[in-house]
Amino acid sequence: MHVQSPLFSRLTVALAIGLGTSCASYTERTSEALRDFRSGQFGPALEAYADVEEVGSSFLSGAEAGTVALTAGDWDAALRQFGLAAQAVRELEGRALTGELGEVLASWALNDTARAYEGEGFERVYLHCGLAMAYLAKGKKDDVYVEARLANKLLESEEELYETKYEAGGWGHLISAVTYELIGDKDDAYIDYQRMVEKGVGTALAGRALVRLAKELGRDEDLPALEQAYGADVPLPDGAANIVVLAAVGLGPYKMETVLPVPTPDGLLQMAVPGYAERPQPVSALRLIEGASGDAVRTDRIENVTQIAKENLEDRLLWVAAKSVARGILKRELTKKLEDEFDLAGRVAGDLFTLFSERADLRAWLTLPDTYQACRMFVPPGAHRLTLEAIGGESVELGNFELGPGETMLVFARSLDNRLYAHSIGGQPAGANAGAASATTETTTP
Repeated sequence: MHVQSPLFSRLTVALAIGLGTSCASYTERTSEALRDFRSGQFGPALEAYADVEEVGSSFLSGAEAGTVALTAGDWDAALRQFGLAAQAVRELEGRALTGELGEVLASWALNDTARAYEGEGFERVYLHCGLAMAYLAKGKKDDVYVEARLANKLLESEEELYETKYEAGGWGHLISAVTYELIGDKDDAYIDYQRMVEKGVGTALAGRALVRLAKELGRDEDLPALEQAYGADVPLPDGAANIVVLAAVGLGPYKMETVLPVPTPDGLLQMAVPGYAERPQPVSALRLIEGASGDAVRTDRIENVTQIAKENLEDRLLWVAAKSVARGILKRELTKKLEDEFDLAGRVAGDLFTLFSERADLRAWLTLPDTYQACRMFVPPGAHRLTLEAIGGESVELGNFELGPGETMLVFARSLDNRLYAHSIGGQPAGANAGAASATTETTTP
Protein backbone atom coordinates (compact mmCIF):
# COMPACT_ATOMS: atom_id res chain seq x y z
CA MET A 1 0.00 0.00 0.00
CA HIS A 2 1.45 3.35 -1.02
CA VAL A 3 1.63 6.32 1.32
CA GLN A 4 0.02 9.38 -0.26
CA SER A 5 2.76 11.77 -1.42
CA PRO A 6 2.62 15.62 -1.52
CA LEU A 7 2.53 15.33 -5.32
CA PHE A 8 -0.57 13.14 -5.20
CA SER A 9 -2.23 15.52 -2.71
CA ARG A 10 -1.54 18.53 -4.92
CA LEU A 11 -2.91 16.70 -7.92
CA THR A 12 -6.10 15.86 -6.01
CA VAL A 13 -6.59 19.56 -5.19
CA ALA A 14 -5.89 20.59 -8.79
CA LEU A 15 -8.31 17.96 -10.06
CA ALA A 16 -10.99 19.30 -7.72
CA ILE A 17 -10.37 22.80 -9.06
CA GLY A 18 -10.55 21.52 -12.61
CA LEU A 19 -13.82 19.74 -11.93
CA GLY A 20 -15.22 22.86 -10.28
CA THR A 21 -14.31 25.21 -13.09
CA SER A 22 -15.66 22.84 -15.70
CA CYS A 23 -19.11 22.72 -14.10
CA ALA A 24 -20.38 26.00 -15.55
CA SER A 25 -18.94 27.94 -18.45
CA TYR A 26 -19.14 31.72 -18.71
CA THR A 27 -21.98 31.38 -21.20
CA GLU A 28 -23.94 29.21 -18.77
CA ARG A 29 -23.27 31.44 -15.74
CA THR A 30 -24.49 34.55 -17.53
CA SER A 31 -27.29 32.98 -19.59
CA GLU A 32 -30.05 34.59 -17.51
CA ALA A 33 -28.48 38.03 -17.86
CA LEU A 34 -28.27 37.56 -21.63
CA ARG A 35 -31.91 36.44 -21.78
CA ASP A 36 -32.94 39.56 -19.88
CA PHE A 37 -30.91 41.72 -22.27
CA ARG A 38 -32.43 40.10 -25.36
CA SER A 39 -35.96 40.53 -24.01
CA GLY A 40 -35.47 44.20 -23.10
CA GLN A 41 -35.24 43.66 -19.33
CA PHE A 42 -32.30 46.02 -19.08
CA GLY A 43 -32.45 46.70 -15.34
CA PRO A 44 -31.97 43.07 -14.24
CA ALA A 45 -29.44 42.47 -17.03
CA LEU A 46 -27.36 45.48 -15.99
CA GLU A 47 -27.44 44.44 -12.34
CA ALA A 48 -26.38 40.87 -13.14
CA TYR A 49 -23.55 41.84 -15.48
CA ALA A 50 -22.27 44.48 -13.06
CA ASP A 51 -21.64 41.73 -10.47
CA VAL A 52 -17.93 41.16 -11.09
CA GLU A 53 -17.76 38.17 -8.73
CA GLU A 54 -20.54 36.34 -10.56
CA VAL A 55 -19.29 37.24 -14.04
CA GLY A 56 -15.73 36.30 -13.07
CA SER A 57 -13.99 38.97 -15.14
CA SER A 58 -13.69 42.70 -14.50
CA PHE A 59 -13.33 43.30 -18.24
CA LEU A 60 -16.40 41.29 -19.22
CA SER A 61 -18.46 42.65 -16.34
CA GLY A 62 -17.85 46.25 -17.43
CA ALA A 63 -18.12 45.53 -21.16
CA GLU A 64 -21.39 43.59 -20.91
CA ALA A 65 -22.98 45.99 -18.39
CA GLY A 66 -21.82 48.97 -20.45
CA THR A 67 -23.46 47.55 -23.57
CA VAL A 68 -26.73 47.00 -21.70
CA ALA A 69 -26.63 50.59 -20.39
CA LEU A 70 -25.85 51.97 -23.86
CA THR A 71 -28.78 50.04 -25.34
CA ALA A 72 -31.05 51.35 -22.57
CA GLY A 73 -29.95 54.95 -23.17
CA ASP A 74 -28.33 55.28 -19.74
CA TRP A 75 -25.22 57.15 -20.88
CA ASP A 76 -23.79 57.73 -17.39
CA ALA A 77 -24.02 54.04 -16.49
CA ALA A 78 -22.48 53.14 -19.85
CA LEU A 79 -19.52 55.43 -19.21
CA ARG A 80 -19.09 54.06 -15.70
CA GLN A 81 -19.21 50.40 -16.72
CA PHE A 82 -17.10 50.75 -19.86
CA GLY A 83 -14.65 52.74 -17.75
CA LEU A 84 -14.32 49.85 -15.30
CA ALA A 85 -13.61 47.47 -18.17
CA ALA A 86 -10.99 49.84 -19.59
CA GLN A 87 -9.34 50.15 -16.20
CA ALA A 88 -9.12 46.36 -15.92
CA VAL A 89 -7.10 46.07 -19.14
CA ARG A 90 -5.13 49.32 -19.05
CA GLU A 91 -1.79 47.59 -18.42
CA LEU A 92 -2.41 45.05 -21.19
CA GLU A 93 -3.36 47.80 -23.65
CA GLY A 94 -0.17 49.64 -22.80
CA ARG A 95 1.83 46.54 -23.65
CA ALA A 96 -0.14 46.09 -26.88
CA LEU A 97 0.60 49.64 -27.98
CA THR A 98 4.32 49.13 -27.33
CA GLY A 99 4.48 45.83 -29.23
CA GLU A 100 4.78 43.53 -26.20
CA LEU A 101 1.49 41.70 -26.61
CA GLY A 102 3.14 38.57 -28.02
CA GLU A 103 4.78 37.93 -24.65
CA VAL A 104 1.38 37.95 -22.96
CA LEU A 105 -0.12 35.55 -25.48
CA ALA A 106 2.82 33.16 -25.14
CA SER A 107 2.25 32.71 -21.39
CA TRP A 108 0.40 29.60 -20.21
CA ALA A 109 -1.18 28.26 -17.03
CA LEU A 110 -3.18 25.26 -15.79
CA ASN A 111 -5.57 26.08 -18.63
CA ASP A 112 -6.55 29.29 -20.40
CA THR A 113 -9.58 29.81 -18.14
CA ALA A 114 -7.28 29.97 -15.10
CA ARG A 115 -6.01 33.37 -16.28
CA ALA A 116 -7.90 36.63 -15.84
CA TYR A 117 -9.86 37.33 -19.01
CA GLU A 118 -8.79 40.66 -20.49
CA GLY A 119 -10.65 40.47 -23.77
CA GLU A 120 -9.71 39.49 -27.29
CA GLY A 121 -7.90 42.18 -29.26
CA PHE A 122 -10.97 43.15 -31.28
CA GLU A 123 -13.07 43.30 -28.08
CA ARG A 124 -10.76 45.90 -26.58
CA VAL A 125 -11.11 47.92 -29.78
CA TYR A 126 -14.90 47.87 -29.47
CA LEU A 127 -14.68 48.77 -25.79
CA HIS A 128 -13.25 52.17 -26.75
CA CYS A 129 -15.85 52.54 -29.50
CA GLY A 130 -18.51 52.01 -26.82
CA LEU A 131 -16.93 54.73 -24.69
CA ALA A 132 -16.85 57.02 -27.74
CA MET A 133 -20.57 56.42 -28.35
CA ALA A 134 -21.46 57.21 -24.73
CA TYR A 135 -19.35 60.38 -24.78
CA LEU A 136 -21.00 61.42 -28.06
CA ALA A 137 -24.42 60.96 -26.48
CA LYS A 138 -23.31 63.16 -23.58
CA GLY A 139 -21.94 65.83 -25.93
CA LYS A 140 -18.35 65.39 -24.67
CA LYS A 141 -16.74 65.68 -28.08
CA ASP A 142 -13.11 65.92 -26.96
CA ASP A 143 -13.47 62.58 -25.18
CA VAL A 144 -14.99 61.06 -28.34
CA TYR A 145 -11.78 61.79 -30.25
CA VAL A 146 -9.60 60.28 -27.52
CA GLU A 147 -11.51 57.00 -27.48
CA ALA A 148 -11.91 56.77 -31.26
CA ARG A 149 -8.19 57.32 -31.81
CA LEU A 150 -7.26 54.78 -29.13
CA ALA A 151 -9.57 52.22 -30.73
CA ASN A 152 -7.81 52.74 -34.05
CA LYS A 153 -4.34 52.43 -32.49
CA LEU A 154 -5.30 49.19 -30.76
CA LEU A 155 -6.64 47.82 -34.04
CA GLU A 156 -3.38 48.70 -35.78
CA SER A 157 -1.41 46.93 -33.04
CA GLU A 158 -3.49 43.76 -33.61
CA GLU A 159 -2.87 43.96 -37.36
CA GLU A 160 0.84 44.45 -36.80
CA LEU A 161 1.02 41.56 -34.34
CA TYR A 162 -0.64 39.10 -36.72
CA GLU A 163 0.72 40.67 -39.91
CA THR A 164 -2.75 41.00 -41.39
CA LYS A 165 -5.46 43.51 -42.22
CA TYR A 166 -8.99 43.29 -40.83
CA GLU A 167 -12.04 44.82 -42.45
CA ALA A 168 -12.39 46.90 -39.31
CA GLY A 169 -11.83 50.37 -37.93
CA GLY A 170 -14.72 51.94 -39.79
CA TRP A 171 -16.97 52.25 -36.76
CA GLY A 172 -14.47 54.31 -34.79
CA HIS A 173 -13.68 56.52 -37.79
CA LEU A 174 -17.40 57.06 -38.47
CA ILE A 175 -18.09 58.12 -34.88
CA SER A 176 -15.14 60.49 -35.11
CA ALA A 177 -16.24 61.87 -38.51
CA VAL A 178 -19.79 62.52 -37.32
CA THR A 179 -18.42 64.32 -34.27
CA TYR A 180 -16.17 66.52 -36.41
CA GLU A 181 -19.13 67.42 -38.60
CA LEU A 182 -21.15 68.32 -35.50
CA ILE A 183 -18.63 71.02 -34.61
CA GLY A 184 -18.14 72.14 -38.20
CA ASP A 185 -14.64 70.69 -38.66
CA LYS A 186 -15.22 69.33 -42.15
CA ASP A 187 -11.54 68.90 -43.01
CA ASP A 188 -10.95 66.39 -40.20
CA ALA A 189 -14.28 64.69 -40.97
CA TYR A 190 -13.06 64.31 -44.56
CA ILE A 191 -9.88 62.58 -43.32
CA ASP A 192 -11.87 60.07 -41.25
CA TYR A 193 -14.15 59.26 -44.18
CA GLN A 194 -11.06 58.84 -46.36
CA ARG A 195 -9.63 56.34 -43.88
CA MET A 196 -12.86 54.34 -44.01
CA VAL A 197 -12.56 54.11 -47.79
CA GLU A 198 -8.86 53.20 -47.57
CA LYS A 199 -9.70 50.37 -45.16
CA GLY A 200 -12.60 49.19 -47.31
CA VAL A 201 -15.19 49.52 -44.52
CA GLY A 202 -18.47 51.42 -44.74
CA THR A 203 -17.43 52.65 -48.17
CA ALA A 204 -20.98 53.26 -49.44
CA LEU A 205 -21.75 55.77 -46.71
CA ALA A 206 -18.22 57.19 -46.48
CA GLY A 207 -17.91 57.58 -50.26
CA ARG A 208 -21.06 59.66 -50.52
CA ALA A 209 -19.93 61.78 -47.58
CA LEU A 210 -16.61 62.39 -49.36
CA VAL A 211 -18.41 63.56 -52.51
CA ARG A 212 -20.50 66.01 -50.48
CA LEU A 213 -17.58 67.31 -48.43
CA ALA A 214 -15.25 67.56 -51.44
CA LYS A 215 -17.74 69.97 -53.01
CA GLU A 216 -18.19 71.95 -49.80
CA LEU A 217 -14.44 72.17 -49.15
CA GLY A 218 -13.52 72.99 -52.74
CA ARG A 219 -11.42 69.85 -53.21
CA ASP A 220 -11.81 69.97 -56.97
CA GLU A 221 -8.83 67.65 -57.51
CA ASP A 222 -10.59 64.84 -55.59
CA LEU A 223 -14.10 65.31 -56.90
CA PRO A 224 -13.94 63.63 -60.36
CA ALA A 225 -12.61 60.32 -59.01
CA LEU A 226 -15.06 60.39 -56.12
CA GLU A 227 -18.04 61.08 -58.38
CA GLN A 228 -16.95 58.28 -60.70
CA ALA A 229 -16.76 55.85 -57.78
CA TYR A 230 -19.81 56.95 -55.77
CA GLY A 231 -21.95 59.08 -58.07
CA ALA A 232 -22.65 62.79 -58.22
CA ASP A 233 -23.74 64.62 -55.09
CA VAL A 234 -27.48 64.83 -54.43
CA PRO A 235 -28.75 68.44 -54.30
CA LEU A 236 -29.66 69.32 -50.72
CA PRO A 237 -32.53 71.52 -49.50
CA ASP A 238 -31.59 75.05 -48.48
CA GLY A 239 -30.28 75.01 -44.90
CA ALA A 240 -30.64 71.23 -44.82
CA ALA A 241 -30.75 69.49 -41.46
CA ASN A 242 -29.74 65.85 -41.20
CA ILE A 243 -30.52 62.76 -39.16
CA VAL A 244 -27.72 60.25 -38.54
CA VAL A 245 -28.60 56.73 -37.40
CA LEU A 246 -25.82 54.81 -35.63
CA ALA A 247 -27.00 51.24 -35.15
CA ALA A 248 -25.83 48.00 -33.58
CA VAL A 249 -27.72 45.21 -35.33
CA GLY A 250 -28.29 41.70 -34.05
CA LEU A 251 -26.24 39.67 -31.62
CA GLY A 252 -22.64 38.62 -32.15
CA PRO A 253 -21.15 35.12 -32.01
CA TYR A 254 -20.39 32.91 -29.04
CA LYS A 255 -17.55 30.48 -28.44
CA MET A 256 -17.72 26.70 -28.60
CA GLU A 257 -15.10 24.16 -27.65
CA THR A 258 -13.34 21.60 -29.80
CA VAL A 259 -11.60 18.87 -27.75
CA LEU A 260 -9.17 16.32 -29.18
CA PRO A 261 -8.28 13.58 -26.66
CA VAL A 262 -5.40 11.35 -27.76
CA PRO A 263 -4.76 8.21 -25.67
CA THR A 264 -1.06 7.29 -25.56
CA PRO A 265 0.86 4.53 -23.78
CA ASP A 266 2.12 7.12 -21.27
CA GLY A 267 -1.25 8.73 -20.55
CA LEU A 268 -3.94 10.91 -22.04
CA LEU A 269 -2.83 13.81 -24.27
CA GLN A 270 -5.63 16.31 -24.79
CA MET A 271 -5.91 19.53 -26.78
CA ALA A 272 -8.82 21.98 -26.42
CA VAL A 273 -9.35 25.07 -28.57
CA PRO A 274 -12.23 27.56 -28.91
CA GLY A 275 -14.11 28.54 -32.05
CA TYR A 276 -16.87 31.03 -32.78
CA ALA A 277 -20.42 30.01 -33.66
CA GLU A 278 -22.81 32.41 -35.39
CA ARG A 279 -26.32 33.24 -34.19
CA PRO A 280 -29.38 33.56 -36.45
CA GLN A 281 -29.96 37.18 -37.48
CA PRO A 282 -33.66 37.93 -38.17
CA VAL A 283 -32.99 41.64 -38.81
CA SER A 284 -30.83 42.46 -41.83
CA ALA A 285 -30.78 46.26 -41.59
CA LEU A 286 -32.73 49.29 -40.34
CA ARG A 287 -34.72 51.86 -42.28
CA LEU A 288 -35.34 55.49 -41.31
CA ILE A 289 -38.66 56.81 -42.65
CA GLU A 290 -39.79 60.45 -42.89
CA GLY A 291 -43.54 60.28 -42.31
CA ALA A 292 -44.97 63.16 -44.33
CA SER A 293 -43.01 62.49 -47.51
CA GLY A 294 -42.63 58.74 -47.13
CA ASP A 295 -38.95 59.04 -48.03
CA ALA A 296 -36.78 56.35 -46.49
CA VAL A 297 -33.13 55.46 -46.16
CA ARG A 298 -31.65 52.08 -45.32
CA THR A 299 -28.60 51.58 -43.13
CA ASP A 300 -25.30 50.57 -44.71
CA ARG A 301 -23.11 47.97 -43.02
CA ILE A 302 -20.03 49.60 -41.55
CA GLU A 303 -18.46 46.59 -39.85
CA ASN A 304 -19.15 42.87 -39.52
CA VAL A 305 -18.34 42.05 -35.88
CA THR A 306 -18.91 38.31 -36.29
CA GLN A 307 -16.49 38.10 -39.21
CA ILE A 308 -13.86 40.14 -37.36
CA ALA A 309 -14.21 37.96 -34.25
CA LYS A 310 -13.63 34.80 -36.29
CA GLU A 311 -10.63 36.23 -38.14
CA ASN A 312 -9.03 37.56 -34.97
CA LEU A 313 -9.39 34.19 -33.23
CA GLU A 314 -8.06 32.30 -36.25
CA ASP A 315 -4.96 34.50 -36.22
CA ARG A 316 -4.15 33.53 -32.64
CA LEU A 317 -5.40 29.94 -32.82
CA LEU A 318 -1.93 28.51 -33.51
CA TRP A 319 -0.69 30.07 -30.26
CA VAL A 320 -3.73 28.80 -28.37
CA ALA A 321 -3.27 25.28 -29.76
CA ALA A 322 0.49 25.31 -29.13
CA LYS A 323 -0.04 26.25 -25.48
CA SER A 324 -2.65 23.51 -25.13
CA VAL A 325 -0.31 20.89 -26.62
CA ALA A 326 2.58 22.04 -24.40
CA ARG A 327 0.41 21.77 -21.30
CA GLY A 328 -0.84 18.38 -22.47
CA ILE A 329 2.71 17.03 -22.80
CA LEU A 330 3.62 18.23 -19.30
CA LYS A 331 0.45 16.72 -17.86
CA ARG A 332 1.18 13.44 -19.63
CA GLU A 333 4.64 13.40 -18.05
CA LEU A 334 2.98 13.95 -14.69
CA THR A 335 0.64 11.02 -15.38
CA LYS A 336 3.58 8.81 -16.22
CA LYS A 337 5.27 9.65 -12.90
CA LEU A 338 2.04 9.02 -11.01
CA GLU A 339 1.61 5.65 -12.71
CA ASP A 340 5.19 4.69 -11.78
CA GLU A 341 4.50 5.57 -8.16
CA PHE A 342 0.83 4.62 -7.70
CA ASP A 343 0.19 2.07 -10.45
CA LEU A 344 -3.34 2.14 -11.89
CA ALA A 345 -4.64 4.68 -9.35
CA GLY A 346 -1.95 7.13 -10.40
CA ARG A 347 -2.68 6.57 -14.10
CA VAL A 348 -6.40 7.16 -13.57
CA ALA A 349 -5.79 10.26 -11.47
CA GLY A 350 -3.41 11.73 -14.06
CA ASP A 351 -5.76 11.06 -16.96
CA LEU A 352 -8.70 12.56 -15.08
CA PHE A 353 -6.61 15.61 -14.25
CA THR A 354 -5.78 16.07 -17.94
CA LEU A 355 -9.35 15.41 -19.01
CA PHE A 356 -10.92 18.00 -16.72
CA SER A 357 -8.19 20.62 -16.52
CA GLU A 358 -7.43 21.07 -20.23
CA ARG A 359 -10.40 23.15 -21.33
CA ALA A 360 -10.78 25.84 -23.98
CA ASP A 361 -11.49 29.39 -22.86
CA LEU A 362 -15.07 30.09 -23.91
CA ARG A 363 -15.31 33.52 -22.34
CA ALA A 364 -16.39 36.25 -24.78
CA TRP A 365 -18.21 39.59 -24.89
CA LEU A 366 -21.65 38.20 -25.67
CA THR A 367 -23.71 41.42 -25.90
CA LEU A 368 -21.75 42.72 -28.89
CA PRO A 369 -23.82 43.08 -32.08
CA ASP A 370 -23.45 41.06 -35.26
CA THR A 371 -22.87 44.21 -37.32
CA TYR A 372 -22.53 47.96 -36.92
CA GLN A 373 -24.59 49.93 -39.44
CA ALA A 374 -25.40 53.57 -40.16
CA CYS A 375 -27.31 55.89 -42.49
CA ARG A 376 -27.88 59.62 -42.97
CA MET A 377 -30.93 61.50 -44.23
CA PHE A 378 -30.97 65.19 -45.20
CA VAL A 379 -34.23 67.07 -44.72
CA PRO A 380 -35.37 70.68 -45.06
CA PRO A 381 -35.53 72.67 -41.81
CA GLY A 382 -38.87 72.26 -40.11
CA ALA A 383 -41.00 69.60 -38.49
CA HIS A 384 -40.57 65.94 -39.32
CA ARG A 385 -42.29 62.75 -38.17
CA LEU A 386 -39.70 60.00 -37.97
CA THR A 387 -39.99 56.22 -37.77
CA LEU A 388 -37.20 53.67 -37.46
CA GLU A 389 -37.93 50.20 -38.78
CA ALA A 390 -36.01 46.97 -38.30
CA ILE A 391 -36.22 45.08 -41.58
CA GLY A 392 -37.39 41.67 -40.42
CA GLY A 393 -38.45 43.02 -37.01
CA GLU A 394 -40.48 45.72 -35.32
CA SER A 395 -40.72 49.49 -35.88
CA VAL A 396 -40.29 52.34 -33.43
CA GLU A 397 -41.99 55.74 -33.73
CA LEU A 398 -39.23 58.20 -32.90
CA GLY A 399 -41.73 61.06 -32.79
CA ASN A 400 -42.16 64.52 -34.31
CA PHE A 401 -39.15 66.81 -34.28
CA GLU A 402 -38.44 70.38 -35.26
CA LEU A 403 -35.02 70.60 -36.88
CA GLY A 404 -33.27 73.91 -37.43
CA PRO A 405 -31.10 74.88 -40.43
CA GLY A 406 -27.92 72.81 -40.48
CA GLU A 407 -28.89 70.91 -37.33
CA THR A 408 -27.81 67.29 -36.84
CA MET A 409 -30.02 64.85 -34.97
CA LEU A 410 -28.51 61.56 -33.83
CA VAL A 411 -30.39 58.30 -33.40
CA PHE A 412 -28.68 55.51 -31.44
CA ALA A 413 -30.34 52.18 -32.19
CA ARG A 414 -29.98 48.50 -31.28
CA SER A 415 -31.87 45.53 -32.67
CA LEU A 416 -32.09 42.35 -30.58
CA ASP A 417 -33.81 39.41 -32.24
CA ASN A 418 -36.99 41.04 -33.63
CA ARG A 419 -37.00 43.91 -31.14
CA LEU A 420 -35.74 47.43 -31.78
CA TYR A 421 -34.60 50.08 -29.29
CA ALA A 422 -33.78 53.65 -30.31
CA HIS A 423 -32.81 56.93 -28.62
CA SER A 424 -32.91 60.33 -30.29
CA ILE A 425 -30.40 63.04 -29.46
CA GLY A 426 -31.10 66.55 -30.75
CA GLY A 427 -34.10 68.21 -32.36
CA GLN A 428 -37.04 69.79 -30.57
CA PRO A 429 -40.33 67.95 -30.08
CA ALA A 430 -42.91 69.18 -32.58
CA GLY A 431 -46.70 68.99 -32.74
CA ALA A 432 -48.22 65.62 -33.49
CA ASN A 433 -49.80 66.92 -36.73
CA ALA A 434 -46.75 68.83 -37.98
CA GLY A 435 -46.00 68.22 -41.64
CA ALA A 436 -42.69 67.97 -43.42
CA ALA A 437 -41.21 68.70 -46.81
CA SER A 438 -39.69 66.00 -48.97
CA ALA A 439 -36.48 64.51 -47.55
CA THR A 440 -33.19 64.10 -49.41
CA THR A 441 -31.02 61.14 -48.45
CA GLU A 442 -27.29 60.58 -48.61
CA THR A 443 -27.68 56.86 -49.16
CA THR A 444 -29.50 54.58 -51.53
CA THR A 445 -33.22 54.37 -50.79
CA PRO A 446 -34.68 50.87 -50.71
